[in-house]
Amino acid sequence: MTQKNACQFRSHPLWFGVWIALLLISTLSSGQQKTDSWIRINLLGYAPSSVKVAVLASKASQPGPETFELVDSRSSKVVFKGKTGKDFGAYGPFTHTYRLDFSKYNLPGTYYLRAGSAQSPEFNISADVYKGRPDFLLQYMRQQRSGYNPFLKDSCHTHDGYTIYGPMPDGTHIDVSGGWHDATDYLQYSTTSANATYHLLAAYRDFPGSFGDEHLDNGLEGSNGKADVLDEALWGLQWLEKMHPRPDWMFNQLADDRDHAGFRLPTLDSVDYGWGKGKGRPVYFISGEVQGLFKHKNRATGAASTAGKFASAFALGAQVLKDIDPSRATRFREKSLTAYAFGKAKPGVAQTAPGRARYFYEEDNWVDDMELGAASIFQLIGDRAYYDEALQYGKQEPVTPWIGTDTARHYQWYPFHNFGHYELAKNANPDDRKLLIGFYRQGIEKVWNKAKNNAFYRGVPFIWCSNNLTTSFAIQCYLYRQLTGDETFIELEQACFDWIFGLNPWGTSMVYGLPADRDTPTDPHSSYTVLYNYPINGGLVDGPVYTAIFNNLLGLELHEPDEYAEFQSDLAVYHDDYGDYSTNEPTMDGTASLVYLLAAKDHESREVGRKKK
Repeated sequence: MTQKNACQFRSHPLWFGVWIALLLISTLSSGQQKTDSWIRINLLGYAPSSVKVAVLASKASQPGPETFELVDSRSSKVVFKGKTGKDFGAYGPFTHTYRLDFSKYNLPGTYYLRAGSAQSPEFNISADVYKGRPDFLLQYMRQQRSGYNPFLKDSCHTHDGYTIYGPMPDGTHIDVSGGWHDATDYLQYSTTSANATYHLLAAYRDFPGSFGDEHLDNGLEGSNGKADVLDEALWGLQWLEKMHPRPDWMFNQLADDRDHAGFRLPTLDSVDYGWGKGKGRPVYFISGEVQGLFKHKNRATGAASTAGKFASAFALGAQVLKDIDPSRATRFREKSLTAYAFGKAKPGVAQTAPGRARYFYEEDNWVDDMELGAASIFQLIGDRAYYDEALQYGKQEPVTPWIGTDTARHYQWYPFHNFGHYELAKNANPDDRKLLIGFYRQGIEKVWNKAKNNAFYRGVPFIWCSNNLTTSFAIQCYLYRQLTGDETFIELEQACFDWIFGLNPWGTSMVYGLPADRDTPTDPHSSYTVLYNYPINGGLVDGPVYTAIFNNLLGLELHEPDEYAEFQSDLAVYHDDYGDYSTNEPTMDGTASLVYLLAAKDHESREVGRKKK
């Protein structure tokens, strides 16, 4: 049939009615009928012993069903019935929302939930539901390596770098190659790298059974007798050593936003910073003063925000390696002490430096970093002076300032939770321990007071990198629970974890490729995927932002129709589109934090499973 005849066919009154009927039948038979209700779940699944909650979300004008069912996927039999309970009302694009709690059911298997006309995707309940998942995230960390990149099996940025702002002449070359690229851009920051390194080391220390040994030190496939998470942490420590090469030298940043010159692989990076294309990048010395080579400037006041992170990473590295590699452990021990001293000499924040654009990491707090640094050194060497100093730092910032607020500037309060309270409390006397636990609880209650009013238990603000905040807050809830045994906030903790993996208004996991057979990012803001369709397995994307933030950011442009259009709202947006760097760009430090959280969940689910056998 020609196009013209087809148009005549569709315009004839009789045939038009037939065509509409056939189209309706086809749509219904293919299971694509229009729905106004959805059930959001954790797409990874649930541990038998965990809180198990889904959210029924509806755009209907009338309230939803009063009951829901849990159905065995193999037999199609209903194995559990529950009440939908309280209608939490409108949230985002929805008019009615309900929490579907099936925590009482704990038999392993594959299931789906049904409530009225809404049906969830299938999911598993199993003690091994998170097994191997933390290692999956490490794929992204290896892919972010600078220097030798095992994913590309090639080297990049081998000429880094040339100093600026330091006591040495500008343009002095020092070897700072290595480390991880921060995100899709190839900038590298000490503050995010040290925080990521600490999380990886802590994950290895606390949950060694959650990791395998399938890669070598250089990231290539093989076995070297060390867990892969430790290999990755040591890659970070090796770069941090280069960024703190002597007691009175510390560097904060490698490259600047001149890097933002379009999509390209790191091995093909030819940006010219003044020393010739691809010949090396500027490395910013921590001067303790305002920096910015062009129009825009940061608000730096000192060095302690970065130095404290160095100190904690080095000290934990020394603890972990003391029986594995004593000589290296001794070197890390000395680095931790000199880094901490560098921070004490220059209290204040060492913010990252902007270039030609106005964006930079606007870190405004530093006592949390020095608290963790001092607590880690105390654990390492047992000197009571470090305990006392850590406690004093902790008292100055009981609650990480973003917690309980509705907004904050980009990375204004970083890290997004304070590991220092936990590390100090583990070795504290009863009174100090009670005080530090109280600090955690204060913050958790601030979020809970916001979260308890919506069905998603969402109390984390939709600021840039909201997924990183969500992950960190879940870790704080977990650490509080480990210190106290108090499960008051366990539903809130689980809700944050579930949010990352699909229990959110958009119904998508926020981790590329995890789980493989469900809705995850496919079009992230990443050179790997945009140019070559390479997977970025394990990368945690930034996550949803307030719609007002999205509308005011520079350079955002969606390149494809929005598959989540019906779930966007005046509250927040998320786009699986490479043109949206604000919600769909993966970050190295967020992924490293999620390694810790996912390992904690894996460890907990398998430990409970073993005890019940």
